[in-house]
Amino acid sequence: MKKLIIGICAFLSLTSTLSAQQPMKSITVKTEAGEDEVIGLPQGLLSETDSLYLDWISRNYIDWGENCTATAANPQVSDSVYIDRLQRIPALIEMPFNSIVREFIEMYATRLRQKVAFILSANNLYMPIIEEAFDLYDLPLELKYLPVIESAMNPTATSAQGAVGLWQFMLGTGKVYGLKITSLIDERRDPVKSTRAAARYLRDLYDIYHDWNLVLAAYNCGPGVINKAIRRAGGEKDFWALYNYLPSTTRGYVPAFIAANYIMNYYCEHNISPLDMKLPDSTDTLLISRPLSLQQVSKVCGIHIDQLRALNPEFKKDLIPGNEEPYALRLPTPLISTFLDREDSIYNYKPDTYLNRRTTVEVKSAARASSGAGGQAVYHKIRNGETLGSIAAKYKVSVSQLQKLNGIKGTAIRAGKSIRIR
Repeated sequence: MKKLIIGICAFLSLTSTLSAQQPMKSITVKTEAGEDEVIGLPQGLLSETDSLYLDWISRNYIDWGENCTATAANPQVSDSVYIDRLQRIPALIEMPFNSIVREFIEMYATRLRQKVAFILSANNLYMPIIEEAFDLYDLPLELKYLPVIESAMNPTATSAQGAVGLWQFMLGTGKVYGLKITSLIDERRDPVKSTRAAARYLRDLYDIYHDWNLVLAAYNCGPGVINKAIRRAGGEKDFWALYNYLPSTTRGYVPAFIAANYIMNYYCEHNISPLDMKLPDSTDTLLISRPLSLQQVSKVCGIHIDQLRALNPEFKKDLIPGNEEPYALRLPTPLISTFLDREDSIYNYKPDTYLNRRTTVEVKSAARASSGAGGQAVYHKIRNGETLGSIAAKYKVSVSQLQKLNGIKGTAIRAGKSIRIR
């Protein structure tokens, strides 16, 4: 318990520290000519930790890791050591070193070291999904660290430009790669579906450029920008040869990717200890073919709504529109049987509160809409001996109209009651 409390306190300190910092949008590095160069930072280095999304994680599944010694001090590392370590990473994509790469490594190891501790913990949840997809599409596994610089491993991350999810898909690109995006659903936030889409996109980019550094650059700024840079550089197809023809943020993208691979492999050497994310023992999915609110599942099955949201981030408004098409609901495995046993109760739990979209609506007829003088409804107090027919004749309306207005079946009425005429 003491270790858990320490871990939570450390995480809360992390979120408060990050929120207190003013986010940097660029860094300044020295060129080989000794001049200052401003390089824009990728989204994953700009975004702060989403405390609302991570609140459930911090309260339930964050623990302090024990496999490294965590201190506030970052040891000094020589360029030769950086070069040696980078070359030891078992990667297909080249990991060269220069002053820009060093700047990004030291940013991760100093200013962002607490963020790195959380990102390392998120690996427990998302890396198996990413590695499985990249193995399926035969992609270099070191690409699995792209979400570190894209979203800081947050599936609900949203950039100022509208890119969403672990892989920061823009709406148009997401739809091209089969991700559904509506008012209720955003599959860019679905770790499984978005990862498969990212794998296909990366594979398609490689088929164009046959160079992984150019693939990374194109992933950041788009193939059109890369093609323009290639033309301006006289046909050069090496990232570092194109460097000065690229946008500021893209110049820093490949160095940031190299630095992310470095810090994900050598965090212990920089006295960074990952937070351990203790996940449910296992999860499984159910297909939902009717409208269902996550709130209904939470209340009847006894699972915290924040946990449901964390396991199902693609449902933007807590609503599963299963009547449109079947959607997968992810639950901790022990709750699968609970859901099946209580299925009727779940769907019938306060539908008027949680599923309040009307399927039909009554439009008043012209006769009903035209009330008495001034638009007011007209009523008549029933006297002894009056019948529904006599009242209808008195006001020149039909018996069926009186029945419809007053919800009367048959013709029985009672003296002393009021009846609506129009």
